[in-house]
Amino acid sequence: MAAAATLGPAVTRFRLLACAAMLSCLPASAIAQQRYALIIAGAAGGDEYAAQYTVWIDSLQQTLVQRMKFEPSRVTVLSETDKPGSSSTAENVRKTIAAVRQSMGREDLLFLFLAGHGTFDGVDAKFNLVGPDLESAEWAALLKPLAGHVVVVNTTAGSFPFIERLSGPRRIVITATDSIAQRFDTVFAEYFVKAFDDPSADLDKNQRISIWEAFASGAAGVRRHYQQRGQLATERPLLDDNGDGVGTSASEQGQDGAQASRTYLEAERPGAAPTDEELLKLLQRKALLEGELEELKIRRAFLAADEYAKEFERIITEYARVSSEIRKRTKT
Repeated sequence: MAAAATLGPAVTRFRLLACAAMLSCLPASAIAQQRYALIIAGAAGGDEYAAQYTVWIDSLQQTLVQRMKFEPSRVTVLSETDKPGSSSTAENVRKTIAAVRQSMGREDLLFLFLAGHGTFDGVDAKFNLVGPDLESAEWAALLKPLAGHVVVVNTTAGSFPFIERLSGPRRIVITATDSIAQRFDTVFAEYFVKAFDDPSADLDKNQRISIWEAFASGAAGVRRHYQQRGQLATERPLLDDNGDGVGTSASEQGQDGAQASRTYLEAERPGAAPTDEELLKLLQRKALLEGELEELKIRRAFLAADEYAKEFERIITEYARVSSEIRKRTKT
């Protein structure tokens, strides 16, 4: 009996060690990733804006919880409200990010989405909160201690400086604008949010929308928005995911996009098609060419006929080549 009593704890310890060893051998994708979301609608400055922000954040919250199966307790929404704990104040932002930091592991992900107004005075770029604002350097300081992956989407007119301030390893930073001169109200948030429920945004047809695909779809939506109204675009979204603090638009070739193409808000599903790296590159190239063609059409009135024809032929020829390569890789 004494021997059996001694053996019990030893067996328990052995089983625990064996389980730990088995877990350490599992690939990262086999270990459940915890996903957190912080959605913030800042100070609206008017009923029209408040109604617009409510539509965006409600839609995004529903998509995250209902379709992407985020744990509801890990999705925090802050807005301009009379409820102190849910108000988009600097204090609540700090509390929420601090809480995430306490439980976030290296493979976990935080999705931070900002909708509202932003300002830049030549020195400080701010997101307008209820009460005192937070400057981009303060946002950077709040996010720096986080151990996991961070995706920041700032959809305001004053978002451009956030690229440089928040860029870093294991970070994806998206802004609605590509310069400090773009200070008009933006529409990028609307099209970015819609992308996650739009099958056409799934370029590689693996039944999940990557951050890059949502970004590209959102940028295309912005271009169409202004073209349909016969207006010059007053915003051009940028994405940085290589940590150099220099963003790339969806319509230009750059060094960004690799990490965003492999990052999903939706959890990995058994049986989901793997990411085809070569196909992704081709699809990104196709999206870039489509953007170039749309911009060329806008500039047509300012170009000589032969210059326009030459540039049009270059884009169409390359577009045909890339489309042919895509068909080859997707042929069943």
